[in-house]
Amino acid sequence: MPEHFSNHRSRGPVRISGGSREQRFRKPFWFPASNYYALTAASTMGTFFLLWGMLQDTNNETPWIDAGLGASIVLGSAVFIREILLVRTRRRIREAERQLDRSLSAFPASLIRGHDESKLTLEKNAALVRHIRKKSEAAKVLGRLPDGHREVFDLCDEYLQMVASELPTVAAGSPRLAAFRNGNEVVRGYHRYHLMKWAEIEAKALTHQANSRDRIVESLRATQQAVDVVDFALRYYPEEAELLDSLDVLNHLVDSLKVKDLVEKAERAAIKGNSKRARNLYTDALYILDRSDRLTREAGDAAEKIRSEIEKLDALSANAD
Repeated sequence: MPEHFSNHRSRGPVRISGGSREQRFRKPFWFPASNYYALTAASTMGTFFLLWGMLQDTNNETPWIDAGLGASIVLGSAVFIREILLVRTRRRIREAERQLDRSLSAFPASLIRGHDESKLTLEKNAALVRHIRKKSEAAKVLGRLPDGHREVFDLCDEYLQMVASELPTVAAGSPRLAAFRNGNEVVRGYHRYHLMKWAEIEAKALTHQANSRDRIVESLRATQQAVDVVDFALRYYPEEAELLDSLDVLNHLVDSLKVKDLVEKAERAAIKGNSKRARNLYTDALYILDRSDRLTREAGDAAEKIRSEIEKLDALSANAD
């Protein structure tokens, strides 16, 4: 997620899709593949030329063969090391998930399941607030995993709805009135904290996933999911400045990926001789850039290049006529 989610008191987590607990736990644990393999390729090439130069000084008749073998060892080692690191990371995440499951399974996941739907008494109200507090403490133990925060948020939301429906039936002088209002205030604090922590973790994970993808369409899908995450949080806290700023950054990233995707498609169409399709794709990309309220230098340069390509296509079309 954009860096706007750095302060937990004003930012947070959000989950926008359903699915099983197993599915929701599966977060990206890979390193950015493109960056890693670009560095590996550079290291391999550097090793090859370094060994070649050293072997030439020893009058070796086939220095490129030995240099190639050395470079191959570097390449193979890099791939092997990355796989080892991924396996270890998987194991840590799986263990963290099991630990979170053990922590949360001590308490029922639903307030409704734990209590009948009859009148909300003082005792029931106090028990529900204690239940949420224990869930919150359990989720904070493994604060980097989003599902614990989401579960507490759901419980808080359920409690707040229960109290909201119960308050109109409470007499003005009833002791339940003060208890409900106090519980409402306490649970709202948990509600906001765990929603925002959830949004923070989810959006960061999805943004990391987008940066790790080699294909633009996959990066775009993950980034759009991060946008949905922030949108979900804004439904509850629509004036949260950090959420609004992060949404703006993510929307800009979505537009940038869309432009990149359109430009690549246009270039392929032009190579195949489909000038009309290429021009339409360039025009769509230019429209996205022109409507953007972020007039960055990179966006301006991209727009100029696209206009130049459109002019070339128009010139070719005119000559063909």
